[in-house]
Amino acid sequence: MAVEAMLGAAVAVLLAALLAVVLLNVCLRYVFNTGFIGGEELGIWLHVALISAGAPLSFNGALAMRLDAFTRMLPLRLLPAAEVLADVITVLAGLILTFGGADIIRMLGGTSPTLGLPEWVRFGFLGAGGIFILFVLVLRRTADGKAFAVLTSLVLGVVLYAGVSELEVDANLPPSLFLGLTAMIGLLLAAPLAHAFLAAAFVAVGFGSSLPEPAIVSTTVTGMSKFLLLAIPFFLLVGVLLTASGVANQLVRFAASMVGHRRAGLAQTTLLTSVLFSGASGSSVANAAFGASTFQPELVKHGYPLAQAGAIIAATSVLDNVIPPSIAFLILAAATNLSVGSLLVGGFFAGGLMAACLAVAIHLTVREQVARPKTTGAERRRAAIAAIPAFGLGIIVVVGIRLGIVTTTEAAALAAFYSFVLAFHARLGWRAVGEAFRQAATEAAAIGLLIGTAAPFAFLLAVDDVAGLVSDFVTMLGGSALSVIILANIVLLLVGLVLDIGAAILLFGPILLPAAIAAGVDPIHFGVILVVNLMIHGLTPPLGMLIFVVSGVTRIPASALFRAVVPYLLALLASLAILCAWAVIF
Repeated sequence: MAVEAMLGAAVAVLLAALLAVVLLNVCLRYVFNTGFIGGEELGIWLHVALISAGAPLSFNGALAMRLDAFTRMLPLRLLPAAEVLADVITVLAGLILTFGGADIIRMLGGTSPTLGLPEWVRFGFLGAGGIFILFVLVLRRTADGKAFAVLTSLVLGVVLYAGVSELEVDANLPPSLFLGLTAMIGLLLAAPLAHAFLAAAFVAVGFGSSLPEPAIVSTTVTGMSKFLLLAIPFFLLVGVLLTASGVANQLVRFAASMVGHRRAGLAQTTLLTSVLFSGASGSSVANAAFGASTFQPELVKHGYPLAQAGAIIAATSVLDNVIPPSIAFLILAAATNLSVGSLLVGGFFAGGLMAACLAVAIHLTVREQVARPKTTGAERRRAAIAAIPAFGLGIIVVVGIRLGIVTTTEAAALAAFYSFVLAFHARLGWRAVGEAFRQAATEAAAIGLLIGTAAPFAFLLAVDDVAGLVSDFVTMLGGSALSVIILANIVLLLVGLVLDIGAAILLFGPILLPAAIAAGVDPIHFGVILVVNLMIHGLTPPLGMLIFVVSGVTRIPASALFRAVVPYLLALLASLAILCAWAVIF
């Protein structure tokens, strides 16, 4: 649609502007020993604008983070009704952003001291995003021949919005209970996760919530207004540019030269490539899509069953959000104020352990013998030299952050610029570069909206002292490190079945971390366990995002992939058990 094309171009331009602002700030600071006054705040405002413009572009597909496992079980005759009700949640979310944003514009005064712009502008971006969501929903459903259905959703959404606005129920129960119930209904209806969070926070107002509608929007904007979060679109851009420019293929050739001659060599090459690509993209979804398009045909050609080939690709993609740079660790740091550098170091150890367990599982389950002749030392050196440009990204990101030379966001911006230079050197056309910026910006907008909408949800959980309840429960169990680790893993294994990893980190990281610290568990080690636990759910039904990404690219039924991935899932659970034992013993 023309509107979506316009929004896609807008988010690409906003991402380019955001990158330019951060790079200019880095240049001024480290070259001229000065600074760009208001640079960080301008970057945050541009990021909010990017999220607002990109929010309507991810209604469908993995970016919408819809839990459709339950709606797929419905009889065919009930599916249209379920879709209408899911769209009602989206309509409600759009109305909340629109009118809540309008209220803030009327109420908020003052100007930004560094930018000289009215403060309401930043919040107005999200109000405009609500209008875009409603507009694109209507256009998309009408284009699909569902004009009556979307009209029904609009009417029901408006009625629900007006009814909840007048609702005042004194239920003598914590508002977070109704918050969770509403979010669960939205999930069961396969509404976009971010929209379900907004609707839940709004419905909770009628049951005594301390966050009125304008405060919901304000908290949402505040949740996404962190300079650290700007690293997410930059890391996503790195992954897209590396794949589009062909630089990622250099990592594949290097990995093949190292392990391709071994038993199950092609599968081990897939694993090693995932380890190496982790240091570039930081996104498991990006690696799953890359691996499915790159390795799936070769694995099948060498005799691997279709489902097993896809399962290996999905399982190895788990590593990308554990081995630095990791978007999951960035989200965790933003939610809990843990040190990003320390989390990255922990991610190296955990990622290496997970890779070793997967290597053993692949060796035991794959029938393929030697896939190719052993490479010579000279061939390995040539492959390593060709892969040096890709390895340079790891140096920029990890070394720069760990030594304190640059901040996480600055390192991500430098990595994105470096990837852009590599793409230019590879003579990637401007159209392809523009498409890379659009794709990265769209993915970043979906993640950013989720982070923002989780903020009012997490705030209401904090008001009802859910973290205190967890701590009290742990104390009843003895308050030991072992009890905390067991409880945390049970909770995470359950919520990971129905929540996206980003949402689970944002909601449960702040709840579980205080109990872990009180029991004497190292907070960094606990943070690593939390991310590893939740990343494993990329392979578990019903959500299993990595499974669905591979299924979407390869056209292999997700049910077949869920069965084939069991041995590799067990290997990852073994690595999680080792990490937990280490935390308890040491």
